Amino acid sequence: MSSSKPTQLTPFGYALAGALGGCFSNAVVYPLDVVKTRIQAAAEGEDREKLSVKSLLLRILKEEGIAGYFKGFTATMINTFSMQYAYFFFYSFVRTSYIKRLAARLPAGSKAPPLSTAAELILGAIAGALAQIFTIPVAVIATRQQVGGSLERQRRSRAASLAEKGGPSYAAVADPAKDVSTDVEKAAEQGKGKGEPDDSFFGVAREIVEEEGVTGLWLGIKPGLVLTVNPAITYGAYERVKGILLLAQERAKGPVKGALKLSPWTSFLVGALSKTLATVVTYPYIMAKVRIQARSADSEEAVEEHQPVPPKHAYHHAHSKHVGALDILARVYRHKGILGWYQGMSAQITKAVLSQALLFMSKDQFEHWALAIMVLWWKMRHAKA
Repeated sequence: MSSSKPTQLTPFGYALAGALGGCFSNAVVYPLDVVKTRIQAAAEGEDREKLSVKSLLLRILKEEGIAGYFKGFTATMINTFSMQYAYFFFYSFVRTSYIKRLAARLPAGSKAPPLSTAAELILGAIAGALAQIFTIPVAVIATRQQVGGSLERQRRSRAASLAEKGGPSYAAVADPAKDVSTDVEKAAEQGKGKGEPDDSFFGVAREIVEEEGVTGLWLGIKPGLVLTVNPAITYGAYERVKGILLLAQERAKGPVKGALKLSPWTSFLVGALSKTLATVVTYPYIMAKVRIQARSADSEEAVEEHQPVPPKHAYHHAHSKHVGALDILARVYRHKGILGWYQGMSAQITKAVLSQALLFMSKDQFEHWALAIMVLWWKMRHAKA
């Protein structure tokens, strides 16, 4: 018996709409995403004025052109889409399995009770963790592409600045036995005759494997798993504030027929506030994760330990271990204090709020398009039958 023509979205249809909406909202604010990533990955000695959103946008335009605003765009869109779908797949699987286990303990014919908010949040965190494991390699590649050669330029700039002042160069700090007199010249000559680095998706993936091994594609997985609490904080804060506002409405208006609801823009503002709160709470780990994935953590650790800076296209950890999130946070705290943990947070919040606003405004349209795609798929299947 053939299935009927779809007239409303299935759960997978909603996942498709969410994935398409997520790609659209991230695409519109993508230049801000690139700037945000570069601020988070910036070396500790970088001038704060040079790390403002405006100055970085102008610097990227001057040094890399319009294309610099869209480095890692394809990988980020793939990651956004796959993360949405992977999350939905694992959430459906975990939730169904949990409900079946609950139902098995009940008398025959009894219906499983609705899940509590706490249970939903825990299942969501588990689904988010599983989705992270399967999609983080694309996120690592996207981060490396977004940062591009900006970190190398920062290192050369610091070397030149220190040498001009008569102090040790960056490379000399990393390797005290090195001749400092020619460091700036070497930095200027570096890369000549070698051609442009391969910043393609597979080129960056190959470089990561050369420098970190295959497991390098999962760099940042530990802080990534910790960050699965971010949606739980967002959802919990949203429901709490929503409850307070609805209670205030009920007291102001008195008893009304039907359930009270927040207006669309009030819902958006509450959502933005909740997302901001979740970002503030988890931001240090967000920043640490980016530094791990962007390879700036290894270079800074080398300087801290007076060791040679890890070379390109060669394994970085023959005699050392990967720098962890807690190691990064401890080092940043020693040099910059608590405020150092929040480098780039304003750009992160601005990007997140703008992205959420776009997603909110385009939600209905993408649900309409997702239904159209489902109908088209149904027609194609039945045309072959």
